[in-house]
Amino acid sequence: MIHTIEKGRFHMKTALVCGAGGFIGHHLVRRLKKDGYWVRGVDIKRPEFSKTAADDFRLLDLREPRNCTKAVTLANGQVVDEVYQLAADMGGMGFIHSAECEIMHNSVLINVHMTHAAATLGVKRYFFSSSVCVYRDMAPGEPPLDEAGAYPAQPDNEYGWEKLYSERVAMAYGRRYGMAVRIARFENCYGPEGTWRGGREKAPAAICRKVACAPDGGEIEIWGDGTAVRSYTYIDDMIEGIVMLMHSDLEGPVNIGSSQYVTVRELVETVASVAGKRISIRSTPGPVGVRSRNFSHARIESLGWRAEYDLRRGIEQTYPWVLEQCRKAGLIP
Repeated sequence: MIHTIEKGRFHMKTALVCGAGGFIGHHLVRRLKKDGYWVRGVDIKRPEFSKTAADDFRLLDLREPRNCTKAVTLANGQVVDEVYQLAADMGGMGFIHSAECEIMHNSVLINVHMTHAAATLGVKRYFFSSSVCVYRDMAPGEPPLDEAGAYPAQPDNEYGWEKLYSERVAMAYGRRYGMAVRIARFENCYGPEGTWRGGREKAPAAICRKVACAPDGGEIEIWGDGTAVRSYTYIDDMIEGIVMLMHSDLEGPVNIGSSQYVTVRELVETVASVAGKRISIRSTPGPVGVRSRNFSHARIESLGWRAEYDLRRGIEQTYPWVLEQCRKAGLIP
């Protein structure tokens, strides 16, 4: 791992992880450190559940252009070799539908200013975390969409529109400044140390919490009738996909996600089975999102990537962690 930060007469490769206080960013910092990088983490908050592994962690608001310049610039005046841009104002479906203006405003500012700073200051490689929310609503059983299927554009929510615009910003700057840009469209990611309550949690964490707090034979509430189809990607698989994509020659957006598609009811059944509980479901009106998801993973799989965790295996890692958080919070005995 040889490049910029001096260690004796050698140079260590350097990386900036934006959003390093969040779920995926926190795990990515650990992986990059394991791979031998010097890592700077930046966020408006520190990781919530464990100490960061970053060599240098800075609390910076990346909506401000000067903070983006500070983030990519090292003490010796050089810039980091790689930027991993995961910082965003986002959360689960409830937050996405209730905070449209905040998402559009905050995330666009972060992406415009960070892309501009990285490209104009000479960063060589730039990773942008997009989302499958850029795609239109799909019908159950519809053939899988490849990455070109995002056009003509018709995202289901403003979060998807913002991601689509920010993809194009990154690609435009990459073309003009010769910066290698890699774009991943994430499918629902879950695992230990992810947000599990408060309104910004994703469905797997929310269901784990509800099942953990319910008695055996109890009932939990879900939005909609539970027939919406999704895939859920375990954090270790997502991190591996990010690293492989960043160091590949694949240009343009790339879907990263599991090819195991389940209904929300099947997600509940899986969590209940792992918990060893009998759980019934009560449907209630709420922001369900699209009816179905089904995407091609041929591009990321061309690099040799495959999801190693099926849903049950991932929930077996995630549920005990959420259960422990519920106990610590006094939600269950």
